[in-house]
Amino acid sequence: MSQPKPKPIDPAEVPVLARETMKRAKFPMLATCEGAQPRVRPVSPVKVDGFTVYVANLRRYGKTRELEANPNAELCYTDDEHNQVRLTARAEIVTERALLEDIWASNPLLRAYLGSIDNPELIIYRFVPSRVRYMREWALEYYEVPL
Repeated sequence: MSQPKPKPIDPAEVPVLARETMKRAKFPMLATCEGAQPRVRPVSPVKVDGFTVYVANLRRYGKTRELEANPNAELCYTDDEHNQVRLTARAEIVTERALLEDIWASNPLLRAYLGSIDNPELIIYRFVPSRVRYMREWALEYYEVPL
């Protein structure tokens, strides 16, 4: 079997290709650490602003303890064509009331499950990227996405 040949990529198009991949993939995998043990799970972002990703969470979940101990994380989006976007990020808890209200208003599942924006179980994490990389399927080469 011959090796697939990926289409060439114009570096100027990388940010657009990365955002399109994120839109198609929708549900990234979130990697955190519990001590020395890596943990990974799918998450459902409640807001995406460029390459900053917001994820709702419950205080009782394991990732809450993991992110409290070590806020460094990585999100990996992979679409149906196996294109990939990896965001190396730092998690921070959203405290701005206007932003919380905006996220709450635009997410009916949050409202259905949690009942109130003031539910003490609710945490919204903002994953602020320090590095974003894009790879087209079979290219076996990451492109740095300017932030």
